[in-house]
Amino acid sequence: MPELLARMPKTFGTYYEPFVGGGALFFKLAPERAVISDSNKDLIETYRAVAFDVEHVIGLLERHAVEHACLGAEYYYKVRSLWNHPCVEWSSWQRAAAFIYLNKTCFNGLWRVNRDGAFNVPAGKYKNPTICDKEGLRAASDALQGADIRWASYFLALSPIPKPGDFVYFDPPYHDTFTAYTAGAFDEKDQKTLAFLARRLVEAGVHVMVSNSDTPLIRELYAGFEISVVKCARAINSNGAGRGEVNELIIRGGSFS
Repeated sequence: MPELLARMPKTFGTYYEPFVGGGALFFKLAPERAVISDSNKDLIETYRAVAFDVEHVIGLLERHAVEHACLGAEYYYKVRSLWNHPCVEWSSWQRAAAFIYLNKTCFNGLWRVNRDGAFNVPAGKYKNPTICDKEGLRAASDALQGADIRWASYFLALSPIPKPGDFVYFDPPYHDTFTAYTAGAFDEKDQKTLAFLARRLVEAGVHVMVSNSDTPLIRELYAGFEISVVKCARAINSNGAGRGEVNELIIRGGSFS
């Protein structure tokens, strides 16, 4: 986070984050005008529920916390089974609370689905996981009030195209790492399309910043951009040798003065 903040444009118009995921930079900045999006529909619906019905979400998370304290992994697998059952009907806040509960109690906080879109991460081994962070959820709700929250691919999320002076932060599934956050994996073709889009945005006067792996392909795709190497701790990687402290890239294009 300090490395990203140090490389932010001093001023910008609307903030865009098309791979919002956990939204760490978005929530740190809490911009007045933002467009955040992701291809994970459940994640986006969770953000919408937190934005507009946070107290309902908190109430249900408190119940999940009580049940988990009593039953642990047994309760986790019960909720996971319900989550994947196509005939179970949920309210928006029920689905959001279940999403947060599963994410807070699954192995490594990982969100992974199979080809059918079923969440399949086993229970984590936590003694006392923080399932209901009331203050954090309410702060997140406040930050989300000024955001246009979209369920869309990164390409469609930038339509209409950002204006000159706007800021786009791309934090895609990293090249050569785990990418199964949704049923469709993010492959090298997607990495090339994203780099093409980043160039078009810079040509249109938009500030662009990208985070990605330090690999030959990524360096080639962003040749001509400003590329910085930073050390980051990585807990999730398809290759076990890629876990721990690794080099990652922060890539910038456009005027950041």
